[in-house]
Amino acid sequence: MTVVFCGIMPHPPIALPEVGGVESDVIMATRKAMSELGQRIKASGAETLVMISPHATVFGDAIAINASPQTRGNFAAFGAAQVALRYQYDQEMGSEIGWQAQDLGLPVAEVDPKLAAKLGIHLELDHGFLVPLYYLEKAGVHLPLVPCSMGVFAPDKLYRFGVAVKRAAEANETKVAVIASGDLSHRLTPDAPAGYDEKGIVFDQAMVSLIKAMDVAGLLSLEEDLCERAGECGLRPIAMMLGALEGLAVNSEVLSYEGPFGVGYMIASLTPLGPDSAREMLETLQQNQKKKLEKMRSQEGYLVRVARQSLESYLKGQWQDPAGYEIPKEFAGAAGVFVSFKKGGNLRGCIGTTAPTRPSMIQEVAYNAVSAGTQDPRFYPVRLDELDELNVSIDVLMPPEAIDDLAQLDVKKYGVIVRKGTRSGLLLPDLEGVDTPQQQVDIAKQKAGIGPAEEVELERFEVIRYK
Repeated sequence: MTVVFCGIMPHPPIALPEVGGVESDVIMATRKAMSELGQRIKASGAETLVMISPHATVFGDAIAINASPQTRGNFAAFGAAQVALRYQYDQEMGSEIGWQAQDLGLPVAEVDPKLAAKLGIHLELDHGFLVPLYYLEKAGVHLPLVPCSMGVFAPDKLYRFGVAVKRAAEANETKVAVIASGDLSHRLTPDAPAGYDEKGIVFDQAMVSLIKAMDVAGLLSLEEDLCERAGECGLRPIAMMLGALEGLAVNSEVLSYEGPFGVGYMIASLTPLGPDSAREMLETLQQNQKKKLEKMRSQEGYLVRVARQSLESYLKGQWQDPAGYEIPKEFAGAAGVFVSFKKGGNLRGCIGTTAPTRPSMIQEVAYNAVSAGTQDPRFYPVRLDELDELNVSIDVLMPPEAIDDLAQLDVKKYGVIVRKGTRSGLLLPDLEGVDTPQQQVDIAKQKAGIGPAEEVELERFEVIRYK
């Protein structure tokens, strides 16, 4: 037995008549396609359902599986508490996926209620699970469930998760259906929830085309800038699901696509047809990722290399005092420096200094890189096996200057420092999602523990950004 069906389903709560009322009829094509997908899963003979949601708790260092024996959720947050669903966790399948993932070098963690309490997270099913499950239930599909969070790993590692699911199905001799829950772009129209970006429709058109053609390599190599500008949430769950079709011929059919609310909804049915050695892609994807990383490393500047090497040597227990580094003349001066690490487009750590605390800029970068990778309280410390997946950027701060009001700020050009007594907060310029000076100041106040209504002194500064 193995994977017998895969699918892609969006998760707009408005698709439920109990939530959207007459508005749900606007996406009738989506509703009908989700019902059709449910019928196909039922006909496949699937015995267990593995579902991946982008809105479940996401960990930076592992893919999480919700191991609560009874998983449940409702639509109370959307005004329909009476719509509630409950599922039995497939413990055997969930554990086997974890073991198979471990063999593939991919960290997967089963999160049971005891661990969830320790971590301060909830195990209720989010709408990323509930909307697809609602339509599957309507089609008569109610199977043991393995609810999975998405990962923030490199594309080849995400694909490995699906491979682990396929191998677990074979090991347990269980017919498994795998569903990726995810919307496409959230920026299709000016009134879209995440604002408008012309790249939104470009991304959606590419995704529909790539899924129709089952072009896995093309999908996994989409430009990061395109994906970020599209404001999507489905790419990673889809990449994870596609791995479950490793080595299989597939009949791929896009049942529906529409985006009337500024968000792209695609429903796709992916039916395995039997073994196909030409679709054994894992090794090729890993080699492609290796080449991509090598190219990226070759293009990194001096400061970025210092940051990466400093964190790596620290994690290996081979730290060397950067005071002994040979320093190029252009970096001989002292300056405040922020070091940022990103993984899969998501922040993984960022710490810096607003003014120089070391004799040279190089030392500032080296020490701040270690701090950003191991001491940022928002994240678990970076692991050694994550280093290759991290993108590094360095912001060297120019001396700040006092300003009188928000009109003297430009979020693309200037960072901001807010001060109130002994409290101060800083925000770098040109950050995604920060579009106005007021937003910039509000976030800096929040970081400093300064109340929204409190008056503050303002300073602005420019940065030189190295990547």
